Amino acid sequence: MSITNRIWKLRKRPVGDVSEGDLDFVEEPVPAVKDGEVRIRTLYLSLDPTNRIWMSDRDQYMPPVQIGEPMRGGGIAVVEESKFDGLAPGDIVNTGLGQWALYLVKPGAEVNKLPELPGVPLTAFMGPLGMTGMTAYFGLMDIGKPKPGETVVVSAAAGAVGSMVGQIAKIQGCRVVGIAGSDDKCKWLTETAGFDAAINYKTEDVGEALDKHCPDGIDINFENVGGEIMDTILPRLNDFARMPLCGLISSYNATEPVPGPYNFSMLLMRHVTLKGYIVTDYIDRFPEGMQAMGQWLMEGKIKFETDVVEGLENAPASLERLFSGKNLGKLVVKVSDPG
Repeated sequence: MSITNRIWKLRKRPVGDVSEGDLDFVEEPVPAVKDGEVRIRTLYLSLDPTNRIWMSDRDQYMPPVQIGEPMRGGGIAVVEESKFDGLAPGDIVNTGLGQWALYLVKPGAEVNKLPELPGVPLTAFMGPLGMTGMTAYFGLMDIGKPKPGETVVVSAAAGAVGSMVGQIAKIQGCRVVGIAGSDDKCKWLTETAGFDAAINYKTEDVGEALDKHCPDGIDINFENVGGEIMDTILPRLNDFARMPLCGLISSYNATEPVPGPYNFSMLLMRHVTLKGYIVTDYIDRFPEGMQAMGQWLMEGKIKFETDVVEGLENAPASLERLFSGKNLGKLVVKVSDPG
């Protein structure tokens, strides 16, 4: 008997926020598994700001999702059928570059079996031990190059990547100031994640707060947001500051050209190193990052939150949580149970 899949496909390119009708939720048969392939069932689907970029036809780091194609995304899945040596039914795997779908049939070489770590939930492999953790680790360590005693500012600090960055910076002996969008998030950053200070950009004057919490200036700005917040940070950078550019989430839903940054000249005046990057730039070094993050996690030095949405059917509507600042930590959709 054929198995029925459920897949989100791109119907039209969103204008501004992703809206109802931009994607279609369709059912279709799952293809037969060929030699060298596996059929996997999605357990958790990752929701990320880059999903919105992939839906657009803007110039980007990889080809956009085409109209009529399944929506692209990563996640964690369980093997249900295997014709690939090394993977067996019941194995838990990382889907790699997958789809917003209940089932995927992929070459076995394109998925990776996840290790069993006692006491570590599967969602950790989408957070500190997944792309999120690798994005934070390499962006801060390779581009930011933190030194003990330096001041690090992290925008979108309560998000999946930002929350990891701040904790890694603390492990490196830095002073860390996070910028987030609610008092609850700021409380979590200081009381749970160990940040030295947190700024609620919705209720505080960010410039005044930065002057208060960063009296000696800013040595590393880990940039996730762009826009006005980035512009406020730029004049407060120290000479030879470093600026890993991870994201510009404030502009992903923009329908008009985005102005600024108005203080861009400070990159020159302060001799700042600015480098944009994509986590796949470091794919060959993932074992290094996994070892470090795994050790810190097991030692209790890394805390993480997972914001879980139930049901694949809710994936598109839940994406807005990333842009409205409603999520704390890593946003995922629970698609099915392991059993």
